[in-house]
Amino acid sequence: MLIVYRFLINLVFILSPIIFVIRFLKKKEDTQRFIEKIGFFNKKKVNGKLVWFHGASVGELQSIVPLLEKLERNKSIKQILITSNTLSSSKVINNNDFKKVVHQFFPIDTNFLIKKFLNHWKPSKAIFIDSEFWPNTIINLKKKNIPIILLNGRITKKTFNRWNIFSNFSKKLFENFELCLASSKESFKLLKKLNFKNVKFIGNLKYSQAETENLYLNQKLNNFILTNNSWCASSTHNTEEIFIGQTHKILKKKIKKLITILIPRHIERSFDIKKDLESLNLNVQLHEPKTKIDPDMDIYLVNSYGKTKTFYNLCKNVFLGGSLINHGGQNPLEAARYGCNIIHGPNIQNFSEIYNFLKKNNISRRINSPKKMASVLNKLLKKKSNSKKIQLKLKIIGKKILESTYKEIKI
Repeated sequence: MLIVYRFLINLVFILSPIIFVIRFLKKKEDTQRFIEKIGFFNKKKVNGKLVWFHGASVGELQSIVPLLEKLERNKSIKQILITSNTLSSSKVINNNDFKKVVHQFFPIDTNFLIKKFLNHWKPSKAIFIDSEFWPNTIINLKKKNIPIILLNGRITKKTFNRWNIFSNFSKKLFENFELCLASSKESFKLLKKLNFKNVKFIGNLKYSQAETENLYLNQKLNNFILTNNSWCASSTHNTEEIFIGQTHKILKKKIKKLITILIPRHIERSFDIKKDLESLNLNVQLHEPKTKIDPDMDIYLVNSYGKTKTFYNLCKNVFLGGSLINHGGQNPLEAARYGCNIIHGPNIQNFSEIYNFLKKNNISRRINSPKKMASVLNKLLKKKSNSKKIQLKLKIIGKKILESTYKEIKI
């Protein structure tokens, strides 16, 4: 199986120029930093202990920000390397004022590129987040006796079944991890079956919260949102924005001075989203701070990264995308930490345990049509939020999980 994998990943490397051009056209690649994916380094390694974290995209990296804040205060650590695959995730890290952290795009997992990568950075420990498993990377880390940890490990039944097809290969691969901290009870069981060693469940790290967060927003926009009836649709995917627009039109008949703040999962789709919503005769304004606020706007479309928490802090009713389509939902904890009521569609299997927790605390509601969501929002916008109680509860849970995680990874 390893021979087949190496053939396929080498083929990806050979075709990478074509892949990069396509991604450039879709605005999914950094035109200057893409070379990091083929073994070039824009950042220098400093002398001393370096800890390496790798996560695929935005959600994974956001989950470790509180942990990074603690590690920044650890005097034995001289540098923290963060790698990821997507353009959006690199901007998440850049939005934080870290001193020791450097970000690099993860190289294509060919044997020679990974060897070059490890020889350059020389990590003392490698920590993979969520479900990022790259065979050549894991094998080369083991050869160099670099400890490997899986942090907030998440495995769905679908992913488990895929790995189980190649059980001999996957078991040999996963036995190389010295510690695995599962993100849920279900993942805990499945990770053990996949031959991970030292599997523990201490809670989902996404419950934890960063100590310092930049929630600044243009004062005029801030006041405009607060003086109107506003709600937020966040991490939306293709087709979900039309659903949001239809909801707004229904709700507008019942509630005056209504503003819908829309934060798509992939902001490069913003202009297409704007066209789609305007076809519904909705007035759409893009998030451009220097632009004069249109008092008659219907939809405020956020087309920049790193602003989600700011809008959660203002809007106490949030719809989480990826739940109307067959995607499995997006993490609702960030919105819940700001005391928001959560609205979601039927497809939330990626975060089922978290949603069960939110449902028990009466802060999540399921909808399946624009009419139903408008009805739910109509009630929520008219009643007081129980945000302080929820925020305190999540803060206590998150702090406990963060402290336990820090102790377990032993850095």
